[in-house]
Amino acid sequence: MSTLHRSKKSQARPVRKGLHPRNLHNQGYDFPALVKSHPALAPHVKPNAHGDLSIDFADPLAVKTLNAALLNRYYNIVDWDIPEGALCPPIPGRADYIHYMADLPGLEQHSIKLLDIGTGANGIYPLLACQIYGWQCVGSDINAQSLANVATIIANNPTLKDRFTLRTQHDKNHIFEGIIQAGEFFDVSVCNPPFHASLDEALKGSQLKLNNLARSRGERKAKTKSPTLNFGGLEAELWCKGGERLFLKKLVRESQVYSTQCRWFTSLVSKADNVKPVKKLIRKLGAVDIREIEMKQGNKITRVLAWTFI
Repeated sequence: MSTLHRSKKSQARPVRKGLHPRNLHNQGYDFPALVKSHPALAPHVKPNAHGDLSIDFADPLAVKTLNAALLNRYYNIVDWDIPEGALCPPIPGRADYIHYMADLPGLEQHSIKLLDIGTGANGIYPLLACQIYGWQCVGSDINAQSLANVATIIANNPTLKDRFTLRTQHDKNHIFEGIIQAGEFFDVSVCNPPFHASLDEALKGSQLKLNNLARSRGERKAKTKSPTLNFGGLEAELWCKGGERLFLKKLVRESQVYSTQCRWFTSLVSKADNVKPVKKLIRKLGAVDIREIEMKQGNKITRVLAWTFI
């Protein structure tokens, strides 16, 4: 069991940003402490327009270095890195997802087995689940380059070796098939689905994010000549034919096939308009419990859908 595990009965610190009570990032970023544990972050830390220490969240290298510092200081993960262009996840939000999964009925015990669908080059959900709760994790992906990068992270952190394994999805038309093996049982599956229907849509979404960041700094518009994926994202990580809704419907339909081999199926849903039709399909396919979990960080609200046939 990881020493970082926090008992659910332990007293939570005061919540300021709306994160889960057990989330270690409720008080924001302690930049001096992060720089001390990860000196590579130092060049990226500067006072912002409000006089507070921060980084330029529109700078991919700064965001990646902040992630490496957070994983080092709070989760004892060293040498975390991702290839250029890979999706760079916000650690506090990803930790929130794992904490809320730990609250689902039947997941109170310690010997939990988690499946991450589309673990990407960052492997973030299994990394956090292993370090926070000591869970056994499997990460699957269709991209060999992504899996090779996560394998390097695991090799750099020997305590993960027996707790985090990787599997390749060889068929882009399947999600669980070819990954969940005969006679195997998972307690929970997690997923951060591709939310755009095309590269063009992904670039437009990234430009909007950059403009929002610029406005928060007091600028009218982001200073970029062409749209860039500032938080990264390889093809399978950011877009797929039909976008998020079609992917989620495929995920739900295939979950029914493996209904006796996983207690809770879950997924992030980034577009609020997709929640209602996806819940309707889950009900139609016979799930006995459906939960819509709201996660808040500052003004941002994201949702997780969780359903079970057991």
